[in-house]
Amino acid sequence: MEPGSLVVLHLVHPPEKYWGVLRSLGVAGVEVRGIGLSSFDDWMNSLLYDEEAALGLATIFFPLHRLERLFLDERVGQVESLAEIFQRRVGRPVREVIGEPFGES
Repeated sequence: MEPGSLVVLHLVHPPEKYWGVLRSLGVAGVEVRGIGLSSFDDWMNSLLYDEEAALGLATIFFPLHRLERLFLDERVGQVESLAEIFQRRVGRPVREVIGEPFGES
């Protein structure tokens, strides 16, 4: 996985799931620009209905001891990636909406 990849993180202590753009991955931890999966649908809906930006992406660092799994956000068989779900529902590519250079910190 390279910086700029769309990823899903499964964290422990406390258990959480995040989606976002991988900014860096190292021995100390992982930095992403993203949002908790529990807020992902609300974020899409706010963009879809042009609501005031109450939700948005944040740049977050998680120490490596909290990281249980790190997945690329990609289609698996018939299961769409979150980026594909976003594009289907919002009508725009997620990379266009995020509006930051990918692969750069």
